[in-house]
This record gives sequence, structure tokens and C-alpha cells, in this order.
Amino acid sequence: MTAQSSTTTGSSTAPDGVPARISVVTLGVSDLDRSARFYEGLGWRRSTASSPEIVWFRTADSALGLFPTDELAADAGVPATGEPSFRGVTLAVNLESPALVDAAMKTAVEAGAVVVKPPVPTTWGGYSGYFEDPDGHLWELAHNPFFPFTEDGSLDLPE
Repeated sequence: MTAQSSTTTGSSTAPDGVPARISVVTLGVSDLDRSARFYEGLGWRRSTASSPEIVWFRTADSALGLFPTDELAADAGVPATGEPSFRGVTLAVNLESPALVDAAMKTAVEAGAVVVKPPVPTTWGGYSGYFEDPDGHLWELAHNPFFPFTEDGSLDLPE
């Protein structure tokens, strides 16, 4: 038996399926305080829902959690793998212009990010670069002229 999904404003659901939304991204971190300071250095505000065990940041339409890597692995029931390596996942912040990408990259570097790929024009007509946070999580800063924003700051992807 499968559970029926209910439709709520701003979400896409399929009958008997998983809603097409990402509510929370939780990053495993080696030093919770250091990582929290890094994201605060990006200009992100720590949520009052944070505790000594996990730090939360509200994003435009989801939440970012920072949780010690070993504890996150234990919660998921998988072994902690030690040093991070590229896992085939990146997180992205889309911005309204190449100038805003450059400004955001500057802010990230000032917060302690390591630039992996400086922002450059892309083959697909946009502008993008990558940085690593203190735990090696890759973030892309991008301007995609083909994905406009809605009034609430969400991406307006074509259906």
C-alpha cells in the first residue's frame, strides 16, 4: 500500500509519488562551528532552530543543515568514509547577472572558500564558477539567462 500525497501550494506531487521538491540539504561537516562561521560569512543567517548539535540556515525555498559527518553517517545507517572526495554532487546558487556571480565569489573567498574554477562564460550561454566550502562541498555560482526568477526569488524552470 502506498500513501497518497497531498498537493500544497508551490509543490509538485504525483499520486502515490514523492513530491518534486527539495526541502532540506544537510551537509556533513568536520567542524560544526567553523562551518557555521563560513556560511555566516557568506551573509546567510543562522536559524533560531539551530542547536549545539546541528546548525540551520534558511534559503529561498528550503533549508541548509550542517551536522557532524560521523553523526550524519550514523543517522543514515552508513559508514563514515573519512576524508571527503567528489561524490558527483554540487550545490548551486543561481544569480541574476554575471556581475552578481563575481561579487558572490568574492564574498565566498572572503569567508574562506577555495575557488575551484573561477567564473567564466559557459558553452551553454551562461556564466559560472565553483568554490569549495571548508569541508570540500562544491558550490556553483551561476548566471543562467534561460532560467528567470519568480517574484519570490525561486527559479522559473520551463515545464
